[in-house]
Amino acid sequence: MITAHTPSVTRQVVKIISKTKEIKPSRLRVSADLSKEFGFDTVDVVDIILELEKNFKIVIPDEVPLNTVGDFVDYVSTHTMRQAS
Repeated sequence: MITAHTPSVTRQVVKIISKTKEIKPSRLRVSADLSKEFGFDTVDVVDIILELEKNFKIVIPDEVPLNTVGDFVDYVSTHTMRQAS
């Protein structure tokens, strides 16, 4: 479920994900499953998480299920908004 989020957050998250495997950002749909569609493994996901944590100054716990582009966008959007308020 995607919450309301700013286009800039979505763009930044997609840019970070796309750099991990050098995938064109235009190929990364919100519903795209990173492991099934693009071959991301656990190390790739950890790299994305670390980069997102650094860029957005948030903490993403290990137990958060992050499988799709939308999962990452949703989590980052929700937690950056909480910090701002």
